[in-house]
Amino acid sequence: MIFISLFKFRKKMTKADVEHSARVYKAAEKQGVKTLGAWWTFGRYDGVRIFQAKNEKQALKMLLQIEAAGSETLVAIPREEAIKLV
Repeated sequence: MIFISLFKFRKKMTKADVEHSARVYKAAEKQGVKTLGAWWTFGRYDGVRIFQAKNEKQALKMLLQIEAAGSETLVAIPREEAIKLV
């Protein structure tokens, strides 16, 4: 499954925060969560991470460790698969 996570920073980011996130993502990767892309953004959200996990539980386990306030995570369905449903 593909997930798109939109997040806001709860406070000004520090190097320690960045290192904590890197450790969480690295540990999640060992459990099968694969990051497809990550960006810091301007606008309503401070960042976007697109990742792949086998199910919602696996995705949630990782997201709870990040503790991003104001985050929103979406499940993405490839366009080609969605068209088959029409």
